[in-house]
Amino acid sequence: MIDTLAVVGATGAVGRIILDLLVSRNFPARQIKLLASARSAGRTVEAGGRQFTVEALTPEAFTGVQVAIGSTPDEVAAEFVPWAVERGTVVVDESAHFRMQPDVPLVVPEINADAITSHRGIIASPNCSTTQMVMVMKPLHDVARVRRVIVSTYQAVSGAGLAATAELRDGLSAWLGGTTEAPKVFAHRIAANLIPQIGSLRDGGGTSEELKMVHETRKIFGDDSIGVCATCVRVPVADAHSESLVIETEQPLTPEQARDLLTGFSGVTVIDDLAAGRYPMPRDAGGHDDVFVGRIRRDPSAANALAMWCVSDNLRKGAATNAVQIAEHLAAGTA
Repeated sequence: MIDTLAVVGATGAVGRIILDLLVSRNFPARQIKLLASARSAGRTVEAGGRQFTVEALTPEAFTGVQVAIGSTPDEVAAEFVPWAVERGTVVVDESAHFRMQPDVPLVVPEINADAITSHRGIIASPNCSTTQMVMVMKPLHDVARVRRVIVSTYQAVSGAGLAATAELRDGLSAWLGGTTEAPKVFAHRIAANLIPQIGSLRDGGGTSEELKMVHETRKIFGDDSIGVCATCVRVPVADAHSESLVIETEQPLTPEQARDLLTGFSGVTVIDDLAAGRYPMPRDAGGHDDVFVGRIRRDPSAANALAMWCVSDNLRKGAATNAVQIAEHLAAGTA
């Protein structure tokens, strides 16, 4: 049991889910305080029948806070996290700002919970697309060692925030009505379209989102030899990211063995019956914490390679749920 936990960015989409999870999972804290920008201070937020009042995000707000979960843009995290750490708060941070710093553990609890004990006040939660991919990789890696992954993502607009979700809704209405909408959040129209760029251009022709998947995967597994080739695409889906994966292992695995390994892994649900039309889809995965995987089959073009399809709610296991799980480890005294 801890005395006080703070949720930073509590009025955002992920922050609200974090609060709901803390209440529904009976997080062992005597007090939960909500922190957000000054313009949100004084607002009341309801979760599980309880009312919480939002406080302004200031350095002093972390006095007496043992654990904080932050869901903020990178520039906000860069400012507030040092405030918290200076006051003895351990921060579970959702932003990308600290993820690749050598002394900051990057954690998916089902995979590398032991890394939590190495924290120096900051624990990072990975990018949503990375999280669901490594959850599928882990049980296969433990048995046959993953050498290479080719991943194409189909990322929901909710990953770009509430305004992006509204832009999809308005754009679909315009498209169906035969009118033209002007994009604001995205560089191009998202309705009835695919945008094969998420993030900024990087050397070699990749994007920042694609490089996150490469570097974060290697850090989580502690293995820089794992090859990752990622193509990240924004799609006109409201919630839940999908990924097409080709996973190559050192030792051979049959599809049947892979299904058994994935079925037995905590946090993964296998839905794999092509003949019956059963496989993971975003509209079914939304609102759930598990990573769903199906279409598991041999890659006929490469030895020791399996192809599969996974779907996960990017706002839950890809963000809020993973952070809450890390905080539960801290509260349990495992770090």
